[in-house]
Amino acid sequence: MRWFSVWRRNFLVWRKLIAAAVLSNLADPLIMLFGLGYGLGALLPSVEGMSYIAFFAAGQLCTATMFTASFESMFSGFARMQGQKTWDAILYAPLTIDDIVAGEIVWAASKAWLTGSTILGVAAVFGLATSPWVLLALPAAFLVGLAFSGLGLVMCVLARGWDFFSYYMTLVMTPMMMISGVFFPADQLPAPLVAIAKALPLYHGVQIVRPLIAGAPPADLWLHVAVLLAYAAAGYAAAIHFARRRFAS
Repeated sequence: MRWFSVWRRNFLVWRKLIAAAVLSNLADPLIMLFGLGYGLGALLPSVEGMSYIAFFAAGQLCTATMFTASFESMFSGFARMQGQKTWDAILYAPLTIDDIVAGEIVWAASKAWLTGSTILGVAAVFGLATSPWVLLALPAAFLVGLAFSGLGLVMCVLARGWDFFSYYMTLVMTPMMMISGVFFPADQLPAPLVAIAKALPLYHGVQIVRPLIAGAPPADLWLHVAVLLAYAAAGYAAAIHFARRRFAS
């Protein structure tokens, strides 16, 4: 549990900047939710038996969780590692690079969970998510955050400069968002793209959260959970591997 010291350190810093941090993490996804949800919802009476804004709320919850986890683990993590040299300072304490990686990943996932749970709360207030099943979207949001935190931290420890992250964001995150069923049902895509989407973590997050918002248990729940856990475990292992190499040199 030594990683908890790293998590707590990041939490204490974040608490001092909470107003700006919450605004930056929630403003864009909520504007997207109501702008696209109500705008396109006026043209689409229902999608998969749901109002379009409720349909989109599930996708937006997962997307916002993905972006928060990725930005925190990449940009904020890189600032602590490279710019502020916080990681170097922590290593003077009785902590290892493995503890730092674990703490950073869990912290980014926690911050992403806060974003996802807030969007879920807003959806519930507006009557878009009223079933008790929707409570299971809370651990699902953390799991999505954990998967993307691990991947983001891999990018962080591989990066030599800030521009490196644009490759991951442009070539991975944006296409993933477009084909994972966030804006429209993924099965409307050509079969090869559907196959690619099913191999990506965001798709499985959406497949868990959307039925819960609709008021039903997800089909193939454990398959989706297993894929997200596999991404989280692989990201964690890869981040530790590359962080050890970076700090050993």
